[in-house]
Amino acid sequence: MFLFLTVLQAIVAAGLVGVVLMQRSEGGGLGIGGNPNGALGARGAADFLTRATKWLAIVFVALSITLAAVAVNETSSDGISTTLDRDVGAPSAPDLLGEPAETADPLASPSGGEPAQTSDDPLAE
Repeated sequence: MFLFLTVLQAIVAAGLVGVVLMQRSEGGGLGIGGNPNGALGARGAADFLTRATKWLAIVFVALSITLAAVAVNETSSDGISTTLDRDVGAPSAPDLLGEPAETADPLASPSGGEPAQTSDDPLAE
């Protein structure tokens, strides 16, 4: 339903743009030429294009409101998802000064001396 209404709105929008561009403006625009005495003459075409613009604008606004309502109904959920893994601890902040950590270091040697050299830092000694 949502996809159909979206395609319909795109067609109405393209029609609205076309009708607005065909109207005669102060600069001439893309006004329709032809027999000025006929039904699609200057006056007849202006009345038709004005009415067409009005109805296309009404349909466009109505479709916009309908699409907003359908989008809310399709994306709303009644419950809160509880699939978050709460057992994972927060990552520790990196030590920017290179000072030894106060907590137990998993890379420390078993003798309790210097930590093992497994750093990726090429300047570390």
